[in-house]
Amino acid sequence: MKKEFLEIGKFVGTHGVRGMVRIQPWSDDGEFLTQFKKFYLDNGKTQIELNKITPHGNVIIAAVKGIDSIELAEGLRNQVLYIKRDDAHLPEGRYFVSEIIGAQVFDADSNQLLGTLSEVSPTGANDVWHIKSSDKEYLVPAIPDVIVNVDISADKVLIRPLKGIFDDED
Repeated sequence: MKKEFLEIGKFVGTHGVRGMVRIQPWSDDGEFLTQFKKFYLDNGKTQIELNKITPHGNVIIAAVKGIDSIELAEGLRNQVLYIKRDDAHLPEGRYFVSEIIGAQVFDADSNQLLGTLSEVSPTGANDVWHIKSSDKEYLVPAIPDVIVNVDISADKVLIRPLKGIFDDED
């Protein structure tokens, strides 16, 4: 489901004594956050401004306008950082994981409902989608051979599952 605000990361600590913060980005590449001018807290209710956004290993180091001490920066710890979905420009066929959670998953060939996408686990090589049916959970690799179509506006995903995942083949 397309959302107005998307979770993009989390404040995980401070950096230095002048109010800089460390943000754990929830994207494929921390560099992605540098394209945004407006950020939000509290599910999009409070707009904040980040300056000097710099990827640093697996985190982002940034300055928050109005935060100039370690004590004030510490107050942001564990808060989730949001962006406005309309501000994000993704290439065709790309989407945010949070937009596909809850989507109904169908077999692309039979149109049979297989379940609901409940979770996405990054594994390094590829993500693994957790698809829950009424009585089971199935783990499906999110690879081009399996994922046929993702329609965020319809909350629908079409897959061509590998043999043995949804059936009891030996």
